[in-house]
Amino acid sequence: MARAPHGKNEPPKIVIVKKIIADGHGGHHGGAWKVAYADFVTAMMAFFLLLWLLGATTEKQRKGIADYFAPTLLDTKSTGIGGGVLNGGPGAGRQQQAASGRLQVIIPKVMEGGGDKAGTGDKGSLRNPNAVVQDKKTFDAIKRELLKKMQVTPELRKLAQQVRFIPTDDGLRIDLVDNADYSMFATGTTSLEPAASQLIGTIAKTVADVPNTIMIRGHTDSVPYGDPRAMNNWMLSSGRAEATRRRLAAGGLPESRFERIEGVADREPMIASNPSDPRNRRVAITLLYRKGVFGE
Repeated sequence: MARAPHGKNEPPKIVIVKKIIADGHGGHHGGAWKVAYADFVTAMMAFFLLLWLLGATTEKQRKGIADYFAPTLLDTKSTGIGGGVLNGGPGAGRQQQAASGRLQVIIPKVMEGGGDKAGTGDKGSLRNPNAVVQDKKTFDAIKRELLKKMQVTPELRKLAQQVRFIPTDDGLRIDLVDNADYSMFATGTTSLEPAASQLIGTIAKTVADVPNTIMIRGHTDSVPYGDPRAMNNWMLSSGRAEATRRRLAAGGLPESRFERIEGVADREPMIASNPSDPRNRRVAITLLYRKGVFGE
């Protein structure tokens, strides 16, 4: 014990030292709250962005956005997640084992065994499989009859070189093509020339007794109009397709026979190397294959 000062009998003084050690809970529990607040603000921003997106888009646009982010088909089996194309696996439709004990299978829309007749097979809706053979025979007979009529009619004989019969996946297409010497329509108009009108009337009588519906498509060359706001190639091609439809109807075809009337301007040139070539001006009349019923 320490000796009392000045010889007095006083008790020794006890010195207490207080040490304060920071435990990390000062200042509103440190900076952890900032991280939580940032997460909250981010979530609210995403929420309001979603609300804005729902209000600023149409139903069709929302469906397109949903389809973009949705996988083709997810089939979660009993043993895995991971392994498909989305997770770095070797390919869609293959199964990969994951640590989670579940398996995810990504199935592509078109399987390898689909065949080469998609949309036109026995259960398709584009063709009636029982009528395709008969339709082809009918188309051949129509071609022969039209060629015969053009040869025996002087007014139509000069147009024989401008009529083309082209089998397509849709049916038999009859192209009425302009050339440098003769145009089916008066220049820059939807008015049929007399010989062209007679030709279309002959086509109407030839196909009147068959059940096949008709598609008409108008084409132009690329020569522009002076004022495209008053008239342009879109309007001209559509107008010529409609003029052709009216002439076919006047020739005896009922309204129910027409399935599609359209104009494509100069977007599908016959002479691609020269879009302004007069042969790019044409009207295509297509006799369509009879439709089947899906699932027949």
